[in-house]
Amino acid sequence: MKRFIAIDGLDGSGKDTQARLIKEKYENEGSVIIRSHPTSDNFFGRHSKSALEKKGKLNKIIATLCYGGDAIRSVIKYHGKADTVIFVRYTLAVSYLNKAISVPVYKLVCWLLPVSEYFFYLDVSPKELVKRVEKRNEKEEMFENYEAFVKVRQKAEPVLYNWHVIPANDSPEEIFKRINVILDELDQKLLK
Repeated sequence: MKRFIAIDGLDGSGKDTQARLIKEKYENEGSVIIRSHPTSDNFFGRHSKSALEKKGKLNKIIATLCYGGDAIRSVIKYHGKADTVIFVRYTLAVSYLNKAISVPVYKLVCWLLPVSEYFFYLDVSPKELVKRVEKRNEKEEMFENYEAFVKVRQKAEPVLYNWHVIPANDSPEEIFKRINVILDELDQKLLK
């Protein structure tokens, strides 16, 4: 495997769009797999998604634990199985945990799971996220409101030390230009 790429950010930040653009960039260089979490192809992903569409602390815990199971399953099943593997949502799910434990849990997760220099966090203002989520016209998840976006964005900041933080309030094309520059630099540095 040449590249293990993670695209993360809050709901509405454009993760799937950027993953698709990255996939298009690398398709001519070999095989590319995208795993967008939570997935619908396994127990953990389905239960994480279901819990996210409900309210309450218990559903928050279920969503987080099942998400973890879903991501770990993807690592076991897909890591190293293509020239480029792209995970949409990965270790930053710890930002949804209590602030006091999110950093230690993040460090533990990064010790247990594969990491790389190809990690991107799409940073979008909460106000813009609300607009984007409303346009999707889908069932609202527990973290898809202004207050939650502010809170989770603040909790994510301390764990972004090994991520490329990409300002992402702009169009998908402008965001991809920023990511593409970093991808080219990383490819030059790590693959040549």
